[in-house]
Amino acid sequence: MKKYLAILLLLGAALYWTACSKDTPVDEDGLLITTRAECYVSNFELLGSDFRTVLTGAPTIDTSACTVDAEVFFGTDLTNLYPQFTLVTDAKLDPKITGKVDFSDLAHPKQYTVISGNRKVRKTYTVNITVQQP
Repeated sequence: MKKYLAILLLLGAALYWTACSKDTPVDEDGLLITTRAECYVSNFELLGSDFRTVLTGAPTIDTSACTVDAEVFFGTDLTNLYPQFTLVTDAKLDPKITGKVDFSDLAHPKQYTVISGNRKVRKTYTVNITVQQP
């Protein structure tokens, strides 16, 4: 019995030692840093306080000009919106979206930076919101 216990302890120690090694780099958010240099927004959604879309149609995403143009329904409360970005694999967004966002200042669009998986490429996207005419 002691023999099996000793083997289990050695196996457990080996697993613990290999699990704690830092073979894979992670960033300050605990996300894996990869070799991917792609850096773009592939989709955008804007939700109201009821978590339903407020967009009148599909947004226009220009990956060359780094813009997202979206139209919201007339009467939308622009102070209480939840943006959702779909990014290329391994990319991340800065600033992080942690809750509702105020898009009411249409003259000064919000900007978000997409950071590639290798953390070397950064592209700042401008989100232009327009309100549907009544």
